[in-house]
Order: sequence, then structure tokens, then C-alpha cells
Amino acid sequence: MAYPHIFQPLKLRHKTLRNRVVFGAHTANMAQGGLPGTQHVGYYRERAMGGAAMIVVEPVPVHTAAVLTRGNFRHDDDAVIPAFRKVTEAVKAEGAVILQQLYHVGGHGDADNSWHPNWSPSGMPSYHDSDGSAAMTEAQIKETMAGYVAAAVRCREAGFDGVEFWAAYNALPDQFWTPFNNKRDDRWGGSLENRTRFSRETMRAIRAACGDDFIIGLAVNDEPDVPAALGREALAEVIAVHDAENAMDYVTCGSGSYFDFYKLMPTFLYPEKLSVDLTTMLRGVVKNCVVTSESHVRTAENAEEIIRSGQADLVSIVRGQIADPHLVNKAKADRAEDVRGCISCNQMCWGRRSRDYWITCLINPSAGREWEWGGDRFVPVAEPRTVLVVGAGPAGLEAARGAAERGFRVTLAEAGPEIGGQFRLAGLQPRRGQITDLLGWYDRQLRQLGVDLRLNTYLDAGEIAAFGADHVAIAIGSQPDPEGFQRAMTHLPRLPGIEAGRVWSPEDVLNRVARPGKRVVVLDEGGNWRGAGTAWSLAEAGHEVVLVTPDALVGKELQRSAADFPLRRRLAALGVRFVVESAVCGWRGNGGGAEVMNLLTGETEVIPADDLVMSTANRVDDGFIRELAGQGVLFDRLGDAAAPRMAALAFHDGRKWALGLSAGA
Repeated sequence: MAYPHIFQPLKLRHKTLRNRVVFGAHTANMAQGGLPGTQHVGYYRERAMGGAAMIVVEPVPVHTAAVLTRGNFRHDDDAVIPAFRKVTEAVKAEGAVILQQLYHVGGHGDADNSWHPNWSPSGMPSYHDSDGSAAMTEAQIKETMAGYVAAAVRCREAGFDGVEFWAAYNALPDQFWTPFNNKRDDRWGGSLENRTRFSRETMRAIRAACGDDFIIGLAVNDEPDVPAALGREALAEVIAVHDAENAMDYVTCGSGSYFDFYKLMPTFLYPEKLSVDLTTMLRGVVKNCVVTSESHVRTAENAEEIIRSGQADLVSIVRGQIADPHLVNKAKADRAEDVRGCISCNQMCWGRRSRDYWITCLINPSAGREWEWGGDRFVPVAEPRTVLVVGAGPAGLEAARGAAERGFRVTLAEAGPEIGGQFRLAGLQPRRGQITDLLGWYDRQLRQLGVDLRLNTYLDAGEIAAFGADHVAIAIGSQPDPEGFQRAMTHLPRLPGIEAGRVWSPEDVLNRVARPGKRVVVLDEGGNWRGAGTAWSLAEAGHEVVLVTPDALVGKELQRSAADFPLRRRLAALGVRFVVESAVCGWRGNGGGAEVMNLLTGETEVIPADDLVMSTANRVDDGFIRELAGQGVLFDRLGDAAAPRMAALAFHDGRKWALGLSAGA
């Protein structure tokens, strides 16, 4: 077995876990009317079916003050019991243990959702938004503790095997533990015994109410970069106190907090296995519970190394099992090369959750749609026919793979020498090699499935018509706007001076079509990786870069994926100059530079530059589409060929198209 350590069973109170891999708690945000439904059942069942030993279902708030998102479950309503029973029964039927997380964010609440004042130990400000909080009275503390116990009892009645007491990320229990948050001088503050009283007494009450055959976990986090947070040694003392009382059966360790939100769901900008320093320390102080490492454990290789080296007893792989819910079973079967690897982008998991939508996955559009699409797998057709997919970008790759999985005879034609399209170019930006790894996965899958992959094959409209396929998908992507139009400059349909040359697209730079001089201005209209990542590439290569954006901050769209601040920090370290709330109103060429206008004042300045990179909205080649329609070909447009959008929507188009193919012509 390639991963012998992660496939050792583990006894956890009254249950035996079939392996060491957990699908940890995260807010899927799928509730309707505060209740789980068929979407939840499909989502969690798929991960249990895929081999996860234990699933910790997303948190349920324990009190009105704890409500944080639109998709939160009802906090004080027995109606959740029969609804959750459908989830627990489905997961248990697939052989997994199932728990639910209980949470209260204390001072970091969201009154827009809770309609309740934020409560905290000492009335400190929220780090979630600009609100403050009120110091809890003795009665409010008791009321909140009772809420935890009532929520745990409902979990037991719904069939959960236990609960996870959430104290991570500076949540309410951690606020009691942390002197920065807890300035009380009564029995709830001051000494270590007093500061841990809230969590110890609450967990003791849960045990009394739910019985011995009920797992209790404790979630904490590592936050070494923020002085206000508990240091590792102080947190180890807290955990040791709880462990001495047998308060919990396991402790799970993440990273980041409300103080530094960017490490909560670390993108590719951060190293993998972020919490192993803390888990190693905690394993040295606990005597009764086991320890789980859960931050940026992305692959089976990560998991095996953590367990083998004794850095933890369990690992929680969340985004990796969102991207491929069958990761565990594939690893067990020594098929790790068949795992669709998470690319640590956060664009559709945390990115959608941050906008209060239900989560999915950029590279696995079946995530969240298992109930609708039959899981993360395909149903073969009885009488397969021929399929032609033109273009091997994200939409074309997924369309071809999905059609081949269903048994269709698939030809995939790509004009370029490699698969991936513009997505491949994104993988050439710094630290984005996980994208090229994913394209390697597609190459292997297509070949295993017998797809006729034809590279360096440009098909014109006549050749597509002559091919005679039963089903045709056009996934040729989109092209940079040759006119240099900017949304902020609606009076300029064409950038003045663009004819002077040395004006490039990000694709030109990453493809090495462009050979920029020393000084480069990058206009980033989208506030995303296409522009900012190209600026990073140029700066890392030694160019003097000025990044111009119409937005109030660089990387505006990357806020949703918790990548904007770490990116800006790297750009600043490389000496990139930021010019915000501005647009390029002219290009002088021949080293004359870019005329940049401040959108607030209307004032202009000339920024010396040898080259200008314009990251603006792409356009579709409608001429080719019209020509193809004129040939009488029936076809579907996928991805950017339908409209320029994010890569996630291209993958979605390809999967949905493949699922919708019929055996008939």
C-alpha cells in the first residue's frame, strides 16, 4: 500500500475510524430556511462514499447571537432533527462516522444576519466587520452554555456520533481563553482556571447530557503571527487543562483567525501543512485525546507524511475532498495519479461562501450539485455516438472527459501545441504550478479514456462540418480586446496611441510573445489573477512594474478568495508601485510612457514605460461562430466561446454539456 499510515484504523471513543482522513467542518452554506436538504445529503454522502473516515458537518450556531451566514442552520429549533437524520443516515450507510460542529463567534458576529447584539467576554470590537460587542453578564454566559448543550442534544437525536466544540479562530471559547479578549475580574477571567471555565463546564455539560457513547472534539488554531492571539505554548497549556479532565476525544488544529483571516483557508500563496508545528506540540502535552492536523493538508502525500512522522494522529482534508470526493479511495487503491488535485485557489469554495452563496469548486463543478447531477461520476449511455470538441481549454477538457466517461467516442482538437488554453498560461504565474499539475491530470485521464486528442490541429468551419460528428462542442475560448477599451473610459472606444505598438495582453506576456523592456505599466481592470498575477510575473523577472487599477485597491476581486492581501504584500516586496482608482487615457509609445488619469480628480500624469500590458475584458470571435452556423452545423458553445468568464464557469459548462448528451444524434 502506497500510504500505509493513513489507512490504519483508529479507535475514537465508541467508534473505530476506518482510516485517518477526516472531511472537516466548513460552511457549505446550502441550508434552505435554516434546514439541511437534498443538497446537503448528496454533498456529504459523496465524501463518505469516497472513503472519508469521519465527516464533521458544517457548524450549527448555538444561540441567536451566533448566527453568521444566510445558510446557517436554525439555532434553536427541533425541526432540524428529522432533517439532519437524513444526512446522518446517508453518511453512516457509506461507512463513515459523522459529527456536527457547534459554534459561536462571540464578538465577531454579524448583526445583519443575527439581528442580535454581539456578545463577548469583555466587549471587545469585532474583527469580522466594524461593529462592537457587549460584555456578557453572568446570565448571558449561562444562557449561551445552555445553548451549546441543547444543540448537542439535538445532534444526538438526529443521529450524529458526536459534536465538535469550535474554539478556533478566536471564536467565543477562545475569546474567554485569550487575555487580549478577556479582561474580566470575576470567575470567568484572570487565571487559567477561570479563563477555561466556560469551555470546560460547557463540554462537561454536553457529556452529561449526551452520554458516554458520544464523541466530543475540540477545534483550535495556530496563530503565531499575531501578538494578541494565544501563542503555541499558552494554547498548549489550555489544551492540557481540558485533556486532564477528559473533556474531549480529539483536538483539531487549523491556522489563521479573525485577526488574520487569510490563513484560515490558505491559498497557494502559503506553504502546505500549516498547522503541523502546533499539532506536534499538542501531541506532546495530551494524554487522553488524539490530535488532528487540518490546515492546508492538500494531498494523500501530505497526509501520509504527517501521520508517518508523528505530527498528528488524524488529518483533515477539506478542499482536497471538495475537489475530488473520492480522493481517499483512490489513494487506498494506489491510484493517487487519478486524484483531481485541489489547486488551492479558494475561488468557488470560500469565494462563494464569502458572498453568502452555497459553495462549489472551480475544478469540480459537481461539488454542491451531487443531488442534481448524480454525484461526481457519470452514467454510461447505452448507444454511444461520436463527439467532436474543438478547443482544449477548461470547457473543452471537461466536455471531452465527461463525454468519454459516459462512453461516447470523443475527438478533442486543439489548435495549439498543448492543452489548457488560457488556463495553462495562468499556471505559468508564480506559485501556480498546481494548475499545470491539474492539466497533467486531464492529459492522463483523456488518454486512459481513449480520447482522440489532436494537438496543433486548427479546424475551420468547413472541416468541422465535414467531420460529421453527432455532437459538436465549440470551446475555442476568447481573445483579448485589440482596441484597449476600458470600462472606466466609456468615451474612448479605442485607447489613444495604441497604434504606436508595444501594447500587450497578459496572454502575450505569459506566452512570451511579448519581450517587455525594463519599465512596464500593467492595467488591471479585472482586479484578479490575470492582471495582478502577470504583474507579479514581470516584477519577479526583474522588471520595474507600475500596476494601475480603476479599483480602490489592487486585487479587488481576489478579496473573495482571501488572496488579495498576501498578493499585495508580495507585490510590494518586489517594488511594484500601485496606482489605484485610475485608468490609462493614452499611450505614447517609443518609451514615452502611459498617460494615467485619476478617476477621482481627473488629473493626469505620465508614467514612464517601455511597454503597456492591458488586462481588460476579453471578446468572443463571433465571426467564426457565424461562419460555422452558416455551414449548417449544429453545435453548442461552451466556456469563453459562449461568453468570457471565470475558468470555473468554463469547467461547469463542460461538465453540464457532457451530462446532457443523449445517445441520439
